[in-house]
Amino acid sequence: MNSTIVLLPGDGIGPEVTRAAEQVLRAVADRFDHIFTISEHAIGAAALRRGGPPLPDETREACLAADAVFLGAVGDPQFDTGSSAGRPETALLQLRQALGVFANLRPARVWPGLEDGGAFKPERVRGADILIVRELTGDIYYGEPRGVAEDGQSAFNTMRYTRPEIERIAEVAFKAATGRRGLVTSVDKANVLETSRLWRSVVTEVAGRYPDVRLAHQYVDSCALLLATNPLQFDVVLSGNLFGDILSDEAGAVVGSLGLLPSASIGGSAGLFEPVHGSAPTIAGQDIANPIGAIASAAMLLRHSLGAAAEADAVEQAIGETLAAGYRTADLLPAGSAATIGGARMAQEILDRVHRSS
Repeated sequence: MNSTIVLLPGDGIGPEVTRAAEQVLRAVADRFDHIFTISEHAIGAAALRRGGPPLPDETREACLAADAVFLGAVGDPQFDTGSSAGRPETALLQLRQALGVFANLRPARVWPGLEDGGAFKPERVRGADILIVRELTGDIYYGEPRGVAEDGQSAFNTMRYTRPEIERIAEVAFKAATGRRGLVTSVDKANVLETSRLWRSVVTEVAGRYPDVRLAHQYVDSCALLLATNPLQFDVVLSGNLFGDILSDEAGAVVGSLGLLPSASIGGSAGLFEPVHGSAPTIAGQDIANPIGAIASAAMLLRHSLGAAAEADAVEQAIGETLAAGYRTADLLPAGSAATIGGARMAQEILDRVHRSS
């Protein structure tokens, strides 16, 4: 295999976790005799500090020419004020749109041994394995019109969905469910929102094409409660952009830490892969960021963009073996625990196991 991968380290802990993911990708290339041409480009606050926009043209073009794109994180409190054009997060929305990725896959599973690592009782989360399929290019994040009134006393955003947008993301969810436990829970707010009524209607139509997959409809507020109280009931959770953003972070509490969660954005010219946790600027540079979300995102890159399922399995197996051996970063143990290791050590333990994979 000869593939081109673009790295976008970004902001906060982004460079730290991107470094870990890159090391693992290079280890996979060495272990499985592939050639990965990897280049690095600026995005977000890192690009703004160089005097450019949050998504420079050079970065955009490199991503469009790549087989896959890996993003560390974007976001910096220094740029939290002002127009959208000068905010790091704008780069992510622009990049998703440029690549044409519309389906965001966010798996959340409880790794064996981590059942008591979160806020929930171990018996409630043991065995939880959820895939959140989030629509990525529509909804209130992209709907027009949007803006702030001239007097600054009001602001407005538009929640909008079209039938084709809903249909294509529903297809992704139902296809995923056929290879899992055969259940799709579609999340909406159809008792209040017209967009959700269209969503529910179209999802029900798509469900008719998949007779072996069960469909359940759930209001987003009810789903949020059930995700916290009975996560084992969920298999594939299908949602719009806004609801999926919120629910997937809640899933971090179910599995024990946001630092464990990977994501893949697919459906366009190149897949975009990133850990869910964001830039976390308050812990940047302290070697306490958990690299597992980023490394698991690298595994998703291998599987979804490069078609390298065996290689992805090897990375995920290495993560599982490292956790089974008892290694924990600070987010996975009670505060002040003396048993924690740093992010770099965690990445090295996983890397060693990738090299030894069979």
